[in-house]
Amino acid sequence: MARAPRATLNHLNIDTQAKAQLDDKDRIEFIKRDRWIDYPRATEAMNRLERLLATPKRERMPCMVMHGTSNIGKTLVVRKFQRTHPHLFDEASGNEQRTVVAMQMPPTPDQRRFYAGLLFELGAPHSASAGVAALERLTRDLLRRMAPRILIIDEIHHLLARSYREQRAALNLLKFLANDLHLCLVLVGTADAPLALQSDAQMSSRFTPFELTPWSINEEFRSFLAAFERVIPLRKASDLAQRAIVEFLIAQSAGLTGDVARLINGGAELAILDKSEKITLEHLEHAAKASL
Repeated sequence: MARAPRATLNHLNIDTQAKAQLDDKDRIEFIKRDRWIDYPRATEAMNRLERLLATPKRERMPCMVMHGTSNIGKTLVVRKFQRTHPHLFDEASGNEQRTVVAMQMPPTPDQRRFYAGLLFELGAPHSASAGVAALERLTRDLLRRMAPRILIIDEIHHLLARSYREQRAALNLLKFLANDLHLCLVLVGTADAPLALQSDAQMSSRFTPFELTPWSINEEFRSFLAAFERVIPLRKASDLAQRAIVEFLIAQSAGLTGDVARLINGGAELAILDKSEKITLEHLEHAAKASL
C-alpha cells in the first residue's frame, strides 16, 4: 500500500503518524508491543508512587499495596514507573544507583529464594550454595550502595499459598528490609493481595491500599479508547468510542485493561491484513474468537 499523506493521519498522534508510514509487517510488529496510555486511575497510581519516592527518610516509611484483578494493568504501571526512573551510574563512587528496584515474590517465598530473586534483579552474582546469612549480608550491602527509595514486589499474593507461619516469616523479612534501609515498600498483586498482610497487624497498618478497578461503560472508558486509537498506526480513523464497539469491548473483556488491549491489537492487525486500515466491530469479533 502506498504511503498515506500526513494530512490524512490527523487521527493519530505525531509519533504514530510516522509509524503509520511503515510497511504492513513493521506496523503489525509495532502493534504487538506494550505501550503506555494515560488514563485517570493509572495516572493516580503513578502519582502515588511519585509521592512515595519523594518521601524523606524517616523511621517509619509509608508503603502501598496496589491490587486488582489479573490483567487489569498493574504490571504496566510498575514498568512505566521504572522507565521514568532509570538506573544511573555514579562515576565518582563507581556504583550503580537505582532509585527504584522491582522484583517478583517467588512462588515459594522462603528467605533464601527471596534473597536470591532480589540479587538476580540487582544483577549480582552469588554462589548457589550460599546460606541465608551470606545472601542477606550481600543483599543489604548492595542495596545500601545502590540507595533505592522504593522496593516494588510483584505477585505478593503468592504468600497466601503458604502456611500462617511462613506468611509471618516473609512479612517479617519485608519489615526488616524497610526498617533497615529506610525505603518504601510497594506490594503488587491480585485482588487478594491485601489479605496477605493481615497476618501481621503492624505491617497491615503501614500499607495504604490502592485498587485498579475494571472498566465500565462511561466517558472515562471512551476517552481511554480514543487515546488508544491515537497510538495504533492505522491509516484511517476507527472511532473506537462508538457505542457498539464500547459495549462489545466491555462485554468481551470484563473491563480488564489487558483484554481490551488484546482485542484492539488483534482488530488492528486484521485491519492491516485486509487493507481496510480501520478497526470495525467485525474485526473485534474475529479477534475475540481467535483468542478463545
